[in-house]
Amino acid sequence: MNKIKTTGVSGVLKRYGAPMVISGALLSCNGPKEAPGLSVEVSNDLGFKRTEVVAIPVSELNVPEGTDRKNLRLRKDGEETNLRTQWIDYDQDGTADEWLFQADVPANGTARYTVVTDSVNPEPESDVIAYSRFVPERTDDYTWENDKVAFRVYGPTGQKEALEGVVGSTLSSGVDLWLKRTDRSVIDRWYAEHVKAPGYYHIDHGEGYDPYHVGDSRGTGGTGLWENDSLYVSENYISHNTIADGPLRTVFELKYAAWSDYDIEETKRVSLDLGSNFSRFDVSLSAAGDIPNYAVGITLHKNEGEHRINEEEGWFRYWETIDDAKVGEGIVMDPEVIDSAFARQSDVPDQSNLIVLTKPGDKATFYAGFAWEKSGQVSAVADWDAMLQRQAEIIANPLEVNVTVK
Repeated sequence: MNKIKTTGVSGVLKRYGAPMVISGALLSCNGPKEAPGLSVEVSNDLGFKRTEVVAIPVSELNVPEGTDRKNLRLRKDGEETNLRTQWIDYDQDGTADEWLFQADVPANGTARYTVVTDSVNPEPESDVIAYSRFVPERTDDYTWENDKVAFRVYGPTGQKEALEGVVGSTLSSGVDLWLKRTDRSVIDRWYAEHVKAPGYYHIDHGEGYDPYHVGDSRGTGGTGLWENDSLYVSENYISHNTIADGPLRTVFELKYAAWSDYDIEETKRVSLDLGSNFSRFDVSLSAAGDIPNYAVGITLHKNEGEHRINEEEGWFRYWETIDDAKVGEGIVMDPEVIDSAFARQSDVPDQSNLIVLTKPGDKATFYAGFAWEKSGQVSAVADWDAMLQRQAEIIANPLEVNVTVK
């Protein structure tokens, strides 16, 4: 998420409920290949370098009539190479809402870019992407990934088969983790191999694997309701909607049938950006009455790892051994929405979870993610704590994007 500032008459655009100040600006598109255009400055107020996906509202690209937006390119100032970009249509009305790119911004500094027209030189292609899709070849998983991490959740057919006793099916609204040690996309390949040899992705063939157990736990980022010393949860998602499948940001929505005595209905909009270890969950809730809280959890598996609760900064983690390597799982959210947090340990399988309770409301936003020792991203629990702390700072201090006529 980023803040937008531009010159001209201001207006307000809301994305995921966060206001962004915007205004009109003109792009010059004279010439068949390249022309002066908009200047884009991305500023970072934090004391560490940041590489993040940022957005320019389409309302800022007021190109002259007849300009083909497919020929718009973005270049870092001083460089001739076009960057990868992505048009994204959040409301799916057939018109793009934002233009995304990945900014590389120094600590306490600014990075500058220029928008040009270029019908000759295409944007670079890569299999290092953010990506998601529905997976009918494995019942009805929904799976998403980027260059750092991968996740999956389970659908209605999987639930039906699990209730019928079909081996390999899952009844759970928890979030599964796939441990990657490659920056390339693996979803399609791993599932294709699984079709030929069931269980393929449970074995590490050099790119990572899925040893993570979810069961009826929350996995990392599953949700629920805490009441009367018990955690109440939904069943599998009942419908999905892919909004964007990448390459810089993947976005999709999951809907869940009413659950608990409050008849809670959830719609989860999930997004994952290239370069981030954390999926963002924007949840819309409706219920028959006022709910006491909304819970987000991390499974503690057999309670053999280390957990940490940091309500003041808004991050929560578990550090455990899975097979022969360490894995850190975590949740990050705005401290202002947190009610309390605790580790609930149980002798019942899959019922031990670190649970974060948010204040009641009809919306909730949180980030959930992980890092695996074999990916090279972390080597000790202190590394994972530092990543969580940085994510909390990033949430509180979004990159500022300033767009002007060049």
